[in-house]
Amino acid sequence: MATRTVDEITTTGVRRRSFSESYLGEWLTTTDHKKIGLMYLITGFFFFLVGGMEAMLIRTQLAQPNGKVLSPEAYNQIFTMHGTTMIFLFVIPALSGFGNYVVPLMIGARDMAYPRMNAFGYWVLLFGGVFLQASFLFGAAPNGGWFMYAPLNEGLAGCGHGFQCTPGMNADFWILGTTLLGISSITGSLNFVVTIFRLRAPGMSINRMPLFTWMILVMSFLLLFALPSLTVASILLLLDRHLGTHFYQYANHGDPLLWQHLFWSFGHPEVYILILPAFGIVSEILPVFSRKPIFGYTFIAWSGVAIGFLSFTVWAHHMFAVGLPPIAQAFFASSTTLIAIPTAVKIFNWLATLYGGRLRFTTPMIFCLGFVAMFLIGGLNGAALAVVPFDYQVTDSYFVVAHIHYVLFGGSAFGIFAGIYYWFPKFSGKILNERLGQAHFWLAFLGMNLTFFPMHLMGILGMPRRVYTFPGNLGWNELNVLASLGALVLGISVVIFMINIIKTLKDGEKVGDDPWDAFTLEWDTTSPPKKYNFLEIPVVRSRRPFYDKKYPEVADWKSVIH
Repeated sequence: MATRTVDEITTTGVRRRSFSESYLGEWLTTTDHKKIGLMYLITGFFFFLVGGMEAMLIRTQLAQPNGKVLSPEAYNQIFTMHGTTMIFLFVIPALSGFGNYVVPLMIGARDMAYPRMNAFGYWVLLFGGVFLQASFLFGAAPNGGWFMYAPLNEGLAGCGHGFQCTPGMNADFWILGTTLLGISSITGSLNFVVTIFRLRAPGMSINRMPLFTWMILVMSFLLLFALPSLTVASILLLLDRHLGTHFYQYANHGDPLLWQHLFWSFGHPEVYILILPAFGIVSEILPVFSRKPIFGYTFIAWSGVAIGFLSFTVWAHHMFAVGLPPIAQAFFASSTTLIAIPTAVKIFNWLATLYGGRLRFTTPMIFCLGFVAMFLIGGLNGAALAVVPFDYQVTDSYFVVAHIHYVLFGGSAFGIFAGIYYWFPKFSGKILNERLGQAHFWLAFLGMNLTFFPMHLMGILGMPRRVYTFPGNLGWNELNVLASLGALVLGISVVIFMINIIKTLKDGEKVGDDPWDAFTLEWDTTSPPKKYNFLEIPVVRSRRPFYDKKYPEVADWKSVIH
């Protein structure tokens, strides 16, 4: 479509560049999957910093008893926006950024299937994120928790029928913002599914796809099937707040638990939406730095599919304390325990990959090893929460906060950092400083455990989550000090990471197209890649096509046969 530009021939005969040809215009109007992937990553990291500052405010408020840093209302808003920001605006965009940049390269494609829809998804995400954060400017940031449980989500508008309510936009910002983010996720997921099924290079059968591509595919299907539940829940809430319906109002024959069922029907697949691509990142990095093929490729790939199916059967383990019938409790406890099996399959296969390998402890490698250790702790305490009597004891306590952060920070965030260190040479042609990278990891590892491990003990000692302060005579003081100090260490680790990025972009070491001696097709092109990715579409004959191309004399012939 033609557009009016400043690309006119001047009287001197010199042609001026159009806006879309300028550096800024090129980024703002791009449909190149690589630029869009980088924009997702940069946007996700920006919101990570925002969510991190919100976390620091929370930990400052709770560093000592009877804290006065935040008012109760400000604390509720910060608490809600921290969870919403980290889940919807950091982890999902960052993983989508890796998917956008790397998946077409991995499968030998020139771009995503729908480039314009790809750009649309990014801009909707950015607008949704800005819209959510702008709620602070109106003094009406969401304040019902990132899960927005009823009746907290209705307490500010549309109550009627004798309820004493104060009008407000808090929940409306959350409803509309997350709906925009859902639109972005749906468009991105459709694009991934079509790209992976239709644009693979010749010879790349489904059983030769890189494991990261597998996990992005499963993540995309989870988003397509899980997001409608959240959309329905949000629409019903909007109707309750503004059109006088009573879906969630018990006094008017509604059911507040309906929100929990609808939300967690999305919310538990969401946990695997956030962690499966990180599984894929680890499954790509560990073999490269072990110098051997991944152990049990088929088991890892199809266990990801099994996790996707089972994730839709476990949502009510978040609701054991609401009075579910015993038969429902037994079913969801059993299904939650069952989902541990395909997850454990991955961990055992990763350990088997490491066993006997020629290990290189680079920064991407140690972040992956940290991921395995932290996710193992998160998985074990999650299995403990599947035991109904124990869940009764610690539900809605800081034990649950510890669990979710070991899964999503020790898991997803460590996986994201591993991916950044691994693929940064592909993005920029430069390699991040190894010494700063190692410092980043060890400070993050220390800060992670110092922050969240004491929360297990807080929960067992009875400290409820979602409280803005606590008295000083309940035995939680020292544990809260440790957690707040750990948050400070985590903040320092992120500062070191930012220094590393800036320093490398400014005067970092330039490396070749394949600095890691890697296995997969994204390294079989220039770094950074040309707009067309590959001069010629590669032909795939194995699960490690680039490695076998480099070393045909030691090709993995079992992989070639498959």
